[in-house]
Amino acid sequence: MVKRCFNMVKRKRVKEEKESKEPVIPAEDQVVGVIEQMVGFDRAKVRCSDGVVRLCRIRGKMKKRIWMRIGDVVLVAPWDFQPERGDILHRYGMDELRYLAKHGYLKGLEDILPIEDLLRREEE
Repeated sequence: MVKRCFNMVKRKRVKEEKESKEPVIPAEDQVVGVIEQMVGFDRAKVRCSDGVVRLCRIRGKMKKRIWMRIGDVVLVAPWDFQPERGDILHRYGMDELRYLAKHGYLKGLEDILPIEDLLRREEE
């Protein structure tokens, strides 16, 4: 018989299931962007699809749960009172990127992202 210590907690192992969720589509006041630089203090410089480089902050809900890296495609909500700043609302995964590229939401980011490669991989 195995004796359990107080720090030996039996944990359930959860297997990751790939669910095809509907991707978050940008609203009228939101833009898609690519992270160019991590500034620190939960902030990043993001090149948006409208051509503006914004200093964006990562929402508190996402700070510890979703890790951001340079080159990630994110959804940005620009501030009304300071258009050169904004909030990062969502980080897109590969499946969501393919969906956005197929439906034309990545129009201003052709020079940064390999959109043709995303569409080609979907056909294969």
